[in-house]
Amino acid sequence: MPRRSKKTLLWPRGLQRRIGSLTRTVMRASAKALARSLQPAAKKRTPVKRRNTAQPASPAARTRPGVVPASVERFTRGTATTTLGSRHYRLYRPPGIRSGERLPLLVLLHGCGQDAAALATCSRMNRVAARERFLVLYPEQDRLHNAHACWNWYDTRSGRAQAEAAIIDGAVDLVCRRAQADPSRIVLAGLSAGAGMAALLATLRPDRYRAVAMHSGVAPGVANSTATALAAMRGGRAAPGLARTGSPLPPLLVIHGTADPVVAARNGRAAVERWAARAGATPGAPRTVQRGSRRPARVTEFRTGDGQLAATLCEVEGLGHAWSGGATGQAYSDPTGPDASRLIWRFCAKRLAIRVGDE
Repeated sequence: MPRRSKKTLLWPRGLQRRIGSLTRTVMRASAKALARSLQPAAKKRTPVKRRNTAQPASPAARTRPGVVPASVERFTRGTATTTLGSRHYRLYRPPGIRSGERLPLLVLLHGCGQDAAALATCSRMNRVAARERFLVLYPEQDRLHNAHACWNWYDTRSGRAQAEAAIIDGAVDLVCRRAQADPSRIVLAGLSAGAGMAALLATLRPDRYRAVAMHSGVAPGVANSTATALAAMRGGRAAPGLARTGSPLPPLLVIHGTADPVVAARNGRAAVERWAARAGATPGAPRTVQRGSRRPARVTEFRTGDGQLAATLCEVEGLGHAWSGGATGQAYSDPTGPDASRLIWRFCAKRLAIRVGDE
């Protein structure tokens, strides 16, 4: 095992293989354990919660209360091409969009070993989008650029990370032109490697993105090459503060499990602390929240002297490297955690001055 570690640090492909192998092994074990011990309890709760919470946000959705439209999993496929390269993407559009209407856009970036469809199934974000009426853009990493479909969030020294961020930004441009997305109401989120890329994109274009959510990721600037990525994931690297730019950074939400074996939990706190320091914000008193029998979460808000929210940390007790509150029986998903998709949209909607339907 030590020999393999040395090779990992020397060769980028070795690092990619190790990250992918570790992630898949952990998540397979987690999925089996959840299926054996937790799935029965989830099944008992699910029918009641779906009837009570799945309310359409407006008549335009044209669904009965509690019914998610059949088109909820339907995507538009496309390709965004820029001078730096191209990537495929999938786009979810809620039903009933009127001519000339402009909707908010959530850009959601998958983790290693996933694609757009896998993250959509795991997170069930499209169901939230159907109720609350927003678009969801799922850019996809090309396996030609990373063998395990990881976004290269860490490779800033070579410029590869910035190039991928620019391609994603190009996909956003395309959707704003062609799919009735409101260019003034765009937010970002991602899981694992996608979280790191979302945060990087927010620092590069703080004038464009109104909020960003990181689920189980590493903050930008902690790693700058393949040789430092693995140490960063383990929480073993410190980094200088975020560079100041002309525009303030958008508010950040971090969701991280305390039992994450792939991206150490300390990365979550490090991310919000660096983000808050950039804004001159300080933490408030943490509070513990829990819904029913789901895993409890410890929530800490970081605010500036005038009360502006800079960052929020949500530490989910016992959660591994998985989407909190995700679909049952899916990899990278823990159905017993608080619903990350709803938490993310609620956080983003407040930044966009949108009332959430279930509030």
